[in-house]
Amino acid sequence: MKQQQEQKLDSTSSDETQQQHKYEDVTVPVIKQNEDKNSEKATENIKTPAENQQIQQESQVENNSIPEKKQDTTMEDNSIDANPAGESSFPGGGTTGIRKESKESKKSWSTQAAESEIQKERRKEESDRKESIFGYAWPLCNVTAGPDYIPCLDNEKAIKQLRTTRHFEHRERHCPEEGPTCLVPLPEGYKRPITWPGSRDKIWYHNVPHTKLAEVKGHQNWVKVTGELLTFPGGGTQFIHGALHYIEFLQQTVPNIEWGKHTRVILDVGCGVASFGGYLFEKDVLTMSFAPKDEHEAQVQFALERGIPAISAVMGSQRLPFPSMVFDLIHCARCRVPWHADGGMLLLELNRVLRPGGYFVWSATPVYQKLEEDVEIWKAMSALTVSMCWELVTIKKDKLNSVSAAIYRKPASNDCYNQRKKNVPPVCKSDDDPSAAWYVPLQACMHEVPVDYNERGSRWPENWPFRLQTPPYWLNSSQMGIYGKPAPQDFATDYEHWKHVVRESYMKGLGISWSNVRNIMDMRAVYGGFAAALMDLKVWVLNVVNVDSPDTLPIIYERGLFGIYHDWCESFSTYPRTYDLLHADHLFSKLKKRCNLAPAMAEVDRIVRPGGKLIVRDESSAIGEVENLLKSLRWEVHLTFSKDQEGLLSAQKGDWRPQIIAASS
Repeated sequence: MKQQQEQKLDSTSSDETQQQHKYEDVTVPVIKQNEDKNSEKATENIKTPAENQQIQQESQVENNSIPEKKQDTTMEDNSIDANPAGESSFPGGGTTGIRKESKESKKSWSTQAAESEIQKERRKEESDRKESIFGYAWPLCNVTAGPDYIPCLDNEKAIKQLRTTRHFEHRERHCPEEGPTCLVPLPEGYKRPITWPGSRDKIWYHNVPHTKLAEVKGHQNWVKVTGELLTFPGGGTQFIHGALHYIEFLQQTVPNIEWGKHTRVILDVGCGVASFGGYLFEKDVLTMSFAPKDEHEAQVQFALERGIPAISAVMGSQRLPFPSMVFDLIHCARCRVPWHADGGMLLLELNRVLRPGGYFVWSATPVYQKLEEDVEIWKAMSALTVSMCWELVTIKKDKLNSVSAAIYRKPASNDCYNQRKKNVPPVCKSDDDPSAAWYVPLQACMHEVPVDYNERGSRWPENWPFRLQTPPYWLNSSQMGIYGKPAPQDFATDYEHWKHVVRESYMKGLGISWSNVRNIMDMRAVYGGFAAALMDLKVWVLNVVNVDSPDTLPIIYERGLFGIYHDWCESFSTYPRTYDLLHADHLFSKLKKRCNLAPAMAEVDRIVRPGGKLIVRDESSAIGEVENLLKSLRWEVHLTFSKDQEGLLSAQKGDWRPQIIAASS
């Protein structure tokens, strides 16, 4: 144990250790956001998440519808406005700029938890009627998945109790009642990852020591074993000769796609090793890639190790954890999803998340092969898409890859819906919330297209990159923003705030070598301002909107960024060691009111790579608890500051793993 306590962290953190000494006695002024106590009247017509959920619940019942030295000083609160020049000094020349959310604003915003809970309750009611240091010991996890352990996807006990797996329920999330407080071991021979852009083409074999995909997909140029490296030629099942050629082929087929301008944020279903999304970075396109944790071992882990965004998820029995109408384009290259089954329920889920007027690209064997099974699937798919009012824009053959792609377009109005002779698939009931997505069961219906000119989804966003800094047209001044100002002004102020914090503090005052950072997660995003402020760097940021926070995720997508809903009382659907930096703004002080922090910190340790960083901005009491937990995990805490009961912490994960193994569960 003594040896474990004395074990040194990675030597690459020496610069940051110097930063700790440099700023050890600096007091950090913190500026609080004024709470606008007079704006409630302006937002009387805006419902809170709880109110929205209650309205849905009552409506469903009526309609019988389906379910290391801190220095505390005092300082007057000051309002943060769009010009941060007046903010107080911060190490490195910046400011803490820690902002407080307006209590009144909670009356103006829905939360994903509230939206989804009401949706599930409504459906249910209708269905009924039809080792120890710093006080903590951290053993190694004793699980079958070993170094690849994802607690909510590898819950063998829960999976064994499933009544059916017909809709891939065994690939969905089944979280333990209590989050694990064990640590995931490192693979033998693990090395610090190759940095971007080199990582797109090669990674260390021992970091993801799986060869099955190379054996079964090597001929399709997915991945190959080359000595101590895994190499990625850039191919895929439908684009053996490279993703870049395939991307250009799609653009030539439908010029209106306009990669990186009209089309900015897309969804890639059944992404494999995510080469499609990896090469779309060259076109200024951000791709949310996903695939299940299945027999194609570690495909999502390969993607993340390469520096390409991806999550482990499945088209199963529940809605995807995204808002409605947010993806500009959805892509499926032989993704093996039975789109036509169960009344088209899975394709209707894509319809939910696809922006009105957006494209669905389907390059699969039923499009161009004449085998009996393919012909039958094409027939069923053709009938389904016609009944959904999707326009078949074109079918075009890629001669180089000898495949064809069918490209469909979702309607931008309700005209076709209203003219159908049969209401199949049916239009969803008016009280069915299309954006409720947290553990909400799928339903075979279509939501009407918004028609009000000022309603979200009725217009296409501005072209990229202008949409990044433009408040969404559907944010109106009568709605109070999260920090107490009218929503459009709140959005703009938040953007200026994070640009200033990143430029003057994170880039200068934390000693982080940003050239070694690629995969970033904002664990509690609001408007996506932190991610927007990093746009000039070769990084990507996954914005996580907590299910108990105001539902601002549609705003994040509207500005050309991406994200996901999540509850940090549960584990995240990603492999271990997949993020270079986690950013947590006022997360842990809120989280500890709902669940224990120890499992949450074990989860942080699980998903951060050795050498990876954590930046925490929070209340001083939460900072203290997080610091204690991190030290017990043998993380190196480089920087802690506190002022006016608010603080900042920067820490780095080392290579330490405990010797004690947890009891078998």
